[in-house]
Amino acid sequence: MTLFSTIFIILLLNFRLHLHNIELEKTDPSKYVSKFGFHCQTCCGILPQKNEWNPDWISFYTSKLQEQMDRIKVEQDDEEVEELWLKCKDKIPNLFAGITIKPSLIHGDMWSGNVKQLDDGTPVMYDAACFYGHHEYDLGIAGMFGGFSMSFYDSYHEIIPKEPGFEKRHSLYQLFHYLNHWNHFGDGYRHGSISLMEKLYKD
Repeated sequence: MTLFSTIFIILLLNFRLHLHNIELEKTDPSKYVSKFGFHCQTCCGILPQKNEWNPDWISFYTSKLQEQMDRIKVEQDDEEVEELWLKCKDKIPNLFAGITIKPSLIHGDMWSGNVKQLDDGTPVMYDAACFYGHHEYDLGIAGMFGGFSMSFYDSYHEIIPKEPGFEKRHSLYQLFHYLNHWNHFGDGYRHGSISLMEKLYKD
């Protein structure tokens, strides 16, 4: 599959998700999801995501990060990382100042390896780690492992414009995936995790 095809598929699928969320806003709020989470446990890789419903995104996402840190503490007992995480954790609410977040159905593990095209041209995304969350979350891992071209991001943000503080939140959303990969694959992701936490703490 060509890079152009990959970009087109990602844009099409995310546009459909965006339209889905717009249509939800037009309906009676009691008929659609008004909290963050999911109705069942999902997995990102082989690790489970608890997904308990929460009306507050900051609390929900901080819990996701804490779950990853708890695993690292059990396996690594890394005091440096634990101290840095506690400092970083206190900064998280500041990254969402001035924006309103509505629950959006997201893929949860949206990188190029999870996007393909069937023989008839139908675009598909798979290996999802779904939950209702902040729509920016999906872009966290999209920029890892080579990611997608700038034309993809330019087209994406024509549909869903960036909000104030986007770049810092992008780093925050990447942090989950670095920690998750650390828990999957070991210390090779320690440095990247530390770098992101230092960036978030110092900014």
